[in-house]
Amino acid sequence: MKTEQNTTLMYILLVIAQILVCNFINVGPYVFISILPAIILCLPPTIPCILLMLLASVSGLAVDWLAEGIIGLNMASILPVAFIRNPLCRLLFGREHMERGENFSIRKNGISKVAAAIVICQALFLAVYIFLDGAGTRPFLFCLSRFAASLLCGCLLSLPVVNMLTSNER
Repeated sequence: MKTEQNTTLMYILLVIAQILVCNFINVGPYVFISILPAIILCLPPTIPCILLMLLASVSGLAVDWLAEGIIGLNMASILPVAFIRNPLCRLLFGREHMERGENFSIRKNGISKVAAAIVICQALFLAVYIFLDGAGTRPFLFCLSRFAASLLCGCLLSLPVVNMLTSNER
């Protein structure tokens, strides 16, 4: 019960942190910083896909409404991440991990597997986000450089978030 309350509180606080990052940290047109994919990746594996997608859409909508200004952009970008989260965890961390319902961590699964999961989730999120944000009006090289810079910054910022959400000492 206490772990569930801690997870809920951490989830809400990190969504608020994402809203604050979107509002107050603008590093330029080439970098979009998002920790939403890491937050969705670290939710307990016992949450069914439909509920996970509902949580992701509500979180994305909250970020859109309170920070970004373009309603639906974060929401549409985070939904594919929520959809592939369970198969991705089964693929990278093993079927036993999902069947037991235990959360992954860097200590148990290794930094390479966790980093691969973060990169895949961030890449999917950013591909949809940049495609929808540009909507065919921006040049390909601009979109590609924005994707690469945002992926690097997002993955580096997501590693401590994942470590904080999945640590065994909580």
